[in-house]
Amino acid sequence: MNRLLDVVTAPWAILPAKLSEIVAAYDARMLGEQIDLQAVAASLGRPLGSEPQDYEIVDGVAIIPMMGTIARRANLFSDISGGASSDLVMRDLRSAAANSRVNSILLHADTPGGTVAGTQQTANVMREVGAVKPVVTLGDGLIASAGYWIGAAAQAVFIADGTTQVGSIGVVSSHRDVSRSEEMRGVKTTEIYAGKYKRIAGSYAPLSEEGRASVQDYVDYLYGQFVQAVAEYRGVSTEKVLADMADGRIFVGQQAVDAGLVDGIATLDQLVGRLAAGEFKTPGAAVPRPKTRADMPTSPKGNSMSITTRDELAAESPALLQEIESAARAAGEAAGATAERARILGIEAHAMVGHEALIASLKADGKTTPDQAAAQVLGAHRAALAKQASGQAAEAPPPLPASVDASAGGKKDAPTKAQIAARAAELRREAEANGGSLSYAAAATQAAKELAHD
Repeated sequence: MNRLLDVVTAPWAILPAKLSEIVAAYDARMLGEQIDLQAVAASLGRPLGSEPQDYEIVDGVAIIPMMGTIARRANLFSDISGGASSDLVMRDLRSAAANSRVNSILLHADTPGGTVAGTQQTANVMREVGAVKPVVTLGDGLIASAGYWIGAAAQAVFIADGTTQVGSIGVVSSHRDVSRSEEMRGVKTTEIYAGKYKRIAGSYAPLSEEGRASVQDYVDYLYGQFVQAVAEYRGVSTEKVLADMADGRIFVGQQAVDAGLVDGIATLDQLVGRLAAGEFKTPGAAVPRPKTRADMPTSPKGNSMSITTRDELAAESPALLQEIESAARAAGEAAGATAERARILGIEAHAMVGHEALIASLKADGKTTPDQAAAQVLGAHRAALAKQASGQAAEAPPPLPASVDASAGGKKDAPTKAQIAARAAELRREAEANGGSLSYAAAATQAAKELAHD
């Protein structure tokens, strides 16, 4: 049950209606209802299950499907909603990039989005593969939220027709207070934890204002990551994304083209034809197209040779083997350079004033990921704020003393802040007139003492 709760309350980049459907399934489980999977299948008009679909290759174009709700792994929600595993999408992208029969890649998407977990990583793999072979995305029906985050990482994004929905750029997280539900079932959960923020938004108590602020900060941070990614992928400023693309709206057909979310409208067959014809080039990588059968050396009888191993190719055509291996090295170097550029840009996205040296060292070490850099910069910034707060506390004037009027035998009113401020200003002017200086904290302390004894 806790695992289901963690899934529901995790950050999502998904259409609101689809998230409501997922939450409804969770609520049914919380009430102890057993979901009739056969009835659900009948209502959907299809069998349940999210068996991974292998990609197909058409004219040298690998068509990789990304259909339904996106999650790292298949689960009950993807069974009901139809789902795509981001882990499997990454696997297929890398497989297609390494497949000698594949010249280019088409990500075929029809998805409302899904969990934030795994989405950025999948988009990064799209960029890495795009440095080796052309990668294009086709939104067919719907490409929203996390689906668009991933799809936008391609060299170009198209939609299948004028009714395809695009956008819903945003992040949502929810808090589920199950304490009342448990009370009705005669259950009370007490969480034992260490660390102030460990369970600041726990599900076994109402959400506090501090808990709400913590969740909001987290969602805002993920939203910023989403916006930066779209700006980078689409080659526009973050201001442009925030103003015209990322307010959570859904754009339909030509609206998405006009907003700059996609590059045009094209059918699946049209895009396969354009990719097969070599219309889309790999950015920054001079990698020749793989040899076709017509390019292969022939035997003395004029038939194409059947070569299955490197040694056989070396024996039959050393020059061709050298060309293929040279192309492979070039592709590997280009992919490595692109990945390193992406790593450095990702780290720079987390730069903060006062932490320039840390950012420089993280970029130079060649191994720190953008997510790791974000954690280190945030930790360093919190430490700096704590140190600053400690220093300010040390310089603050002491509490105003409670003075007593001895002659009257009773308490005397303490000086007001305005009186202390006025006297402190006089003391500082006197110090400056005598060629010296006096900090406000010191002046306020002296003023408080003087006024308390007047």
